[in-house]
Amino acid sequence: MQDLALLFQLTPWLLWLSVALLGLLVGSFLNVVIYRLPIMMEREWKQECTVYFSDKCKTAETGPETTKFNLLLPRSACPKCDHQITALENIPVISWLVLRGKCSNCANPISARYPSIELLTGLLSLVVAVYIPYGIQLAGALILTWTLVALTFIDIDKMLLPDQMTLPLLWLGLFINVNYAWVTPSDAIIGAIVGYLSLWSVYWGFKLLTGKEGMGYGDFKLLAAFGAWFGWQSILAIVLLSSFAGAIIGITQIALKKHTQGNPIPFGPYLAIAGWLYLIWGDQLVDFYLVNFVY
Repeated sequence: MQDLALLFQLTPWLLWLSVALLGLLVGSFLNVVIYRLPIMMEREWKQECTVYFSDKCKTAETGPETTKFNLLLPRSACPKCDHQITALENIPVISWLVLRGKCSNCANPISARYPSIELLTGLLSLVVAVYIPYGIQLAGALILTWTLVALTFIDIDKMLLPDQMTLPLLWLGLFINVNYAWVTPSDAIIGAIVGYLSLWSVYWGFKLLTGKEGMGYGDFKLLAAFGAWFGWQSILAIVLLSSFAGAIIGITQIALKKHTQGNPIPFGPYLAIAGWLYLIWGDQLVDFYLVNFVY
C-alpha cells in the first residue's frame, strides 16, 4: 500500500486515470441500482402488505414475486427481445457507441441515459481524485460521490431517496470522522442532528401553514448525512447552494416548458449537487459568500 501511495504521489496522472476508469465501471453498476432498487423496494412493500394486511390486500395484485430480482439477478437483458447483455456489450460508454445505441439482437434503441450516467460518474470521480488527497479521504469522497449519483437519478425518477442509501451514508460519515477525516467527531454528530432537524422544522412549519407536504423525509436524512460528513458548519452553505441550484434549474425547466408550475419537483438532486460542490470546494464557497455577502 505504501508503494502504491508513493507511485500515485510521483505520478498523479496515473491515479487520476485509474479513478476515472473505476468511476466508469461503477457508473455501469449504478445504472442497475437506479433501475432495480426502487422495484425491489416496491416488491418488498407488496410482500409486507400481504403479510400484515392480508384481509385488505389482494394476493393476485400484491402477492410475493416468484422471480428472483435483486442487484445481481436476473442478468441484464434487452426489454424487447430478452437478449442477455454479454460482457463485451457491457463495456461502459464504448459498447453503447459501438452498438450505435441499439440492441445487437433486435436493434431496439438503448437509452443514451446509460452511457451518460457512466460518463458522469467517471468525470465526477476524476474531479474528486484531482482535488481530494489520496487516502481515506479520497476513498470516502468517491463512495459519497457514487451514492449521490444514484440518489439523484432515483429521486428524479421516483421522487424517492431510499433509506437503504441515505442511512448508510449518514453512518459512514460519522464513522469516517472518528479519525478526523473532515471534521471532529463531535462536529459530525452535531452536524447530523442539525442537518436533520433543520429540514424537519421547515417541513412541519410548511405543513402547519399550508396543510401540504413540501418535501420528503429522505431529504432530512440526506442533509443529516452531509452534516455527519462535513460538520454542522456546512449545513447553512449546503442549504443555500441547494436552494440556488433548485431555483436556477427550476426556472430553466419552466422556461423550456419541460416542467409545469404546480407539479412537484424533487429536492434531493439539488441537495446532492450542493453537497458534492461542498465536498470539492467547500472552503472556497464559504469564503466567497462571506466576502461578497457578509463583510
